[in-house]
Amino acid sequence: MTMSSAFVRNGRMDVIAHNTLARAVHAPMFDSATTSEYGRANIARFHFLDPVARRFFVDWDAACHATVALLRAEAGREPHDRALRELIGELSTLSPEFRKQWAGHDVGIRHDGVKRLRHPEAGDLELTYQSLDLPLSDRAMHDLTIYTAEPGTRSEEQLRLLASWSAPQPEAPTGRTRDTG
Repeated sequence: MTMSSAFVRNGRMDVIAHNTLARAVHAPMFDSATTSEYGRANIARFHFLDPVARRFFVDWDAACHATVALLRAEAGREPHDRALRELIGELSTLSPEFRKQWAGHDVGIRHDGVKRLRHPEAGDLELTYQSLDLPLSDRAMHDLTIYTAEPGTRSEEQLRLLASWSAPQPEAPTGRTRDTG
């Protein structure tokens, strides 16, 4: 998928796999101090604990609401997940916005929509997304989310630009010749 941003996340909102374009599109999240020491981004931590997220997500309030609703659904599905409880505790302690929304007890899962981003290099992007549940067991889930731009739009041009910037570069020749003898 060269013109689609794709990532897989677990129920705790950890991005556990992504393609090159997803890394480029979500660069502010991957470059955030909220990303783990191992380079694993967490969507919820970025939304609520990094001030950059307020600029990056044009519809920050709606994105936060969706994030909390997804975490609430995961808490219902996996009530004994210690890492999830720790994440919710961390966000509740450090983010008044999270604390307020968590108290609302909203549960939701959305599989498609439009995400508007303000990328630091590419500018404003309006991307459609589709997600697909990837069940691992009776309760555990991962989710594959794919972002694309409508053909012929400025967002498609900007996505192409990000794709070209993030494309793997061919290795330079070493100058050594192969011994055939």
